[in-house]
Amino acid sequence: MTRTAPAVLLAIIMIASTAPAYAEQSTDSPRNVRFEGAPRIGSTDGWSLKPRGRLQYDVGHVSRPEGVTVAGLGTADEIRRAQLGVEGTMPGGFSYQFELELSEAVNEITEAMISYKASDALTLTVGQHKNFRSLDEMTSDRLTSFMERAAFTDAFNFERQVGLSATWKHGPVTVQLGIFTDNLLEIDEADDAVSVDGRVIYAPQLGGGQLHLGGSIHWRDTGDRVARGITTRYRQRPQIHTTDVRFLATPALPVGTETSFGLEAAWIRGPFHATGEAHWFNADTATPGVGPTFFGAYAEVGWFLTGETRAYRSGRWDATRVRRAVEEGGSGAFQVVLRYDHLDLNSGTVRGGRQHAVLAGLNWTPTDYVRFMVNVGRVFFDDSPIPAAGGDRNYAVTVAGFRAGLDF
Repeated sequence: MTRTAPAVLLAIIMIASTAPAYAEQSTDSPRNVRFEGAPRIGSTDGWSLKPRGRLQYDVGHVSRPEGVTVAGLGTADEIRRAQLGVEGTMPGGFSYQFELELSEAVNEITEAMISYKASDALTLTVGQHKNFRSLDEMTSDRLTSFMERAAFTDAFNFERQVGLSATWKHGPVTVQLGIFTDNLLEIDEADDAVSVDGRVIYAPQLGGGQLHLGGSIHWRDTGDRVARGITTRYRQRPQIHTTDVRFLATPALPVGTETSFGLEAAWIRGPFHATGEAHWFNADTATPGVGPTFFGAYAEVGWFLTGETRAYRSGRWDATRVRRAVEEGGSGAFQVVLRYDHLDLNSGTVRGGRQHAVLAGLNWTPTDYVRFMVNVGRVFFDDSPIPAAGGDRNYAVTVAGFRAGLDF
């Protein structure tokens, strides 16, 4: 992506911000402006446009096990995300979403998609968007309960991809199905990778609360990547993104196909929520007898001390509205969360290591569009590819993180 793309997007947003002045002079198509974190400019004939974006600044610390000499541990900070985009609707049941990552380290298109509301039950989407794997992954990073998602989501290379998908919803049942190629950053003229993803959700109101049960399946053919000498690694940071050190990492593998299965469950009632997932991931390689199956899972509970309820919509966590925001003289929303996170990248002759993590977090949301997060935890590793003193590969690290974030 060229450097001119962010400038073009900024120009579009600046023009949109002046639209009310022009709208007042138009009599052909009456306009309206609503504020939804940013102005949404709409018209009675179905057109609308709204700027969107987010900024997340992180400080993280990862302790150094005795004898580990790799660089990148200790305390560091980063702009975790700096994104700017637009979204809106068009006549005929169409909508669009486009977003750029503007940080210096990662300059890319994160989302670029068009959706069509074919009926009350069916929505079709084309472009770069998330394929259907994991409740934690499908939830926006603005709304996750911890600074980073469950370890398996990155380790198994979950990411947005270009494709065509359909979502069908009837009552408490949602079915999602899509066919995808690759992420925009990785697509080239020789890329012939393809994947098929499906997810089924049952989410009834039950016993005064909200239940979520789900399952997903993923199959991917990497095309001619093995023939072109392109290999795949499965690895993960220690629950903090400010370090590039991976205490868990497989060797480079000539992966031909991938198959994975996931199970999801969540329960929300009043200020309490509980959720957990399990995911099995198989990588079939070109090496005879090497087809490892990895496993990841987590379990989590959370409680809003100020009485809010964790919001849920359409098979993912949604934005929780603050009961008494600071601009109204309130304290904002305070939430405490606990999580156990497990990731196993050992399978047969492939030894990527194993992790057990215990994490705690405190989230303060003073207003609907600003959020501060504090995470602390202890992460235990077995068979880490990074040796410590005396060649020991079983050890633990302490992690801590702070995030200041805003979105609109």
